[in-house]
Amino acid sequence: MKHLFEPVKMHHMELKNRLIRSATWEGTANPDGSITEEAYDIYEELAKGGVGAIITGFTSVALHDDYFGGMMRLCDNALIPQYKKLTDIIHAENCPAITQLALGAYYREEKGRYRQVEPDDMTPDEIRFVIRQFIDAAVRAEKAGFDGVQIHAAHFFFLSRFISPAVNHRTDKYGGSIEKRAHILLEILDGIRKATPQLHITIKINCSDFTYYGLTEEECLSTCSLLDQAGIDSIEVSGNGTSVSGIRAHVNEGYFVSAAADIARTVSCPVIVVGGFRSQDVMEDVLNKTKIELISLSRPLLREPDLPDKMKADSSVISKCVSCNACYSSHAHKCVFRRDKA
Repeated sequence: MKHLFEPVKMHHMELKNRLIRSATWEGTANPDGSITEEAYDIYEELAKGGVGAIITGFTSVALHDDYFGGMMRLCDNALIPQYKKLTDIIHAENCPAITQLALGAYYREEKGRYRQVEPDDMTPDEIRFVIRQFIDAAVRAEKAGFDGVQIHAAHFFFLSRFISPAVNHRTDKYGGSIEKRAHILLEILDGIRKATPQLHITIKINCSDFTYYGLTEEECLSTCSLLDQAGIDSIEVSGNGTSVSGIRAHVNEGYFVSAAADIARTVSCPVIVVGGFRSQDVMEDVLNKTKIELISLSRPLLREPDLPDKMKADSSVISKCVSCNACYSSHAHKCVFRRDKA
């Protein structure tokens, strides 16, 4: 019998419970990726709220990744002290810290300007350069005190598009079959493992792209099996077009559970599932009726960063998140219903 609020051991990490804060983009960083005091406050509040581990928001591996604003970055050694301050804040609350290493898009320099280039048009050298960026960022993450890194291959950002047959039509070793499209992920994983053997390495992946000719659940399962065989430490299952509206406790929670359960039956590493959880009994039901090991939360923790502590004190507590998605248009993606959102 698995319980939500019991300690759990993962490769190179120990968590006080099975709840993980899923990476959530705050958009508060400076253009160079340096961290603002507002971001430190956000993570301190989350760490104090009782979650078992925190995956920090979208952290780009590149300086000239301008896919959207306010991204944290681990593209420069000069930023390491700022991220060390962040991990110290999180660790002070007995909470492991994982950084989500990501790339919104690849930008090619042309005459001093940067132009977005899709996977089909990248040269092999450019692909190898991106792989190196992920590995170098992981090395910086380790120096900054992070316990792990998450390879962001979901939500149609760069790596998600690269492994999607809707986008990748290459005919070399990086395109064609799912094994070839996933080759970039395996090279990133192998490079990070060799450079930082003590880090927990996880990945966030779409169970489906939910689009014509996109990554299917069957292809996702094949990709996860390849990653598992290559030694990935855990897999977080999400999907394209996240943050479904109208989620209600005990009605339509856990919209990626079915796909995540299939993956958990297939791989040997722990599987984490995100997507519309609002109540402890539903989360524990998922944990005990499947081989899924951990649950991750995003929007509920925007409204109530201390939701884990509330649920631990009273198992009948239900998240106050109403799935309105207004947080996406608010400053720092804070819940519009919080009185202290300013």
